[in-house]
Amino acid sequence: MPNKNEQISTLIELNEELENYFSNTIIPQLFVDAHLILRKFTPPAMRQFKLKHEFIGMHLEDIKENFRFPTIIENIKVVIATGKILEKEIQTNDLRWYQMNILPYIIRKENKTNGVIITFVDVTPRIRDLKEQERLIAEHELLLDTIAHDIKNPLLGLSLTVQVLKRLPEKSMEKFPVLLRNVENSLTDIKKVVNDLVDSRWGHQRYQSAEELVDLQNILEDVRLTLAPQILESGAIIKEDLAISEITFIRRKLRSVIYNLLNNAIKYTPAERHPEILITSYEQDGFMVISVTDNGIGISEEDQKLIFEKFQRLRLTVDGSGVGLYLVNTIVLSSGGKIIVESELGKGSVFKVFLKMDKGLPASV
Repeated sequence: MPNKNEQISTLIELNEELENYFSNTIIPQLFVDAHLILRKFTPPAMRQFKLKHEFIGMHLEDIKENFRFPTIIENIKVVIATGKILEKEIQTNDLRWYQMNILPYIIRKENKTNGVIITFVDVTPRIRDLKEQERLIAEHELLLDTIAHDIKNPLLGLSLTVQVLKRLPEKSMEKFPVLLRNVENSLTDIKKVVNDLVDSRWGHQRYQSAEELVDLQNILEDVRLTLAPQILESGAIIKEDLAISEITFIRRKLRSVIYNLLNNAIKYTPAERHPEILITSYEQDGFMVISVTDNGIGISEEDQKLIFEKFQRLRLTVDGSGVGLYLVNTIVLSSGGKIIVESELGKGSVFKVFLKMDKGLPASV
């Protein structure tokens, strides 16, 4: 058994290692004891929160304004009391977003929490990137759909008109054949441009966005980050129960599906109540079923027939373009799946997305 001098020497070495770690880490970190006294902080935390060396030994209550996050003390107390890790996205008063992790500092011999270690990771750029990705995905899908349907249909009508004109008697219209030929040539050129654009964009997209094995849990984390401002403002409570998490799918498209369903669940909740959302997943008949249940305004039977149409908005008082569910439905159907909705006015909705797990089997939807 080591003698007292050896024990002291070991403690000094451990303390030096801890000091060395805190001095050299690039992550803002704080060490707060069980009495909410600030004991250590890393240089990045010192710069980020304008901390001073004389703050060490002070109660957090006296310096909480430096952290610009009003509930940090309550969060620390919860971790000390429960001994469980707390992870959440927070927005500070300077409008930046952080992934905050509060880890209990446990004394193993006594099996008690003697404080917490708090880390802050700036996720503001990631949130901005994810929001931009969602915007680009929506614009991209709408552009292709517009070209493929809204433009090609009038061109078909024009082509049929030309065919009718060609069968009309020319009589004395000497220039008629020339004019008709010019119209037909122009029509052919327009069709070629449209087809080339659609083919090249779709081909490029297929190359860039191949299917891969994705984890639904990771997709949900990305979506929660993207919607962090809305979640914070609405006080939304989001729970997950994932019986199955992995599926082969295009990552950005699955993220777009989850993003739009979760965004709607938050957006279409009455102002007088906080959104309560449950996301579940399970396997059924060769499909991964992703279910999103909310306590929102609900959808009438009549409106349920319209919600997947492009530019269809049920509430003009709510921000949006009316393309979210249209895109979700387009993505799901094109992958061989389906989406169904169960809803009652005033009592919320359940959206169930069925995604084929084995793309080699025929769809039984």
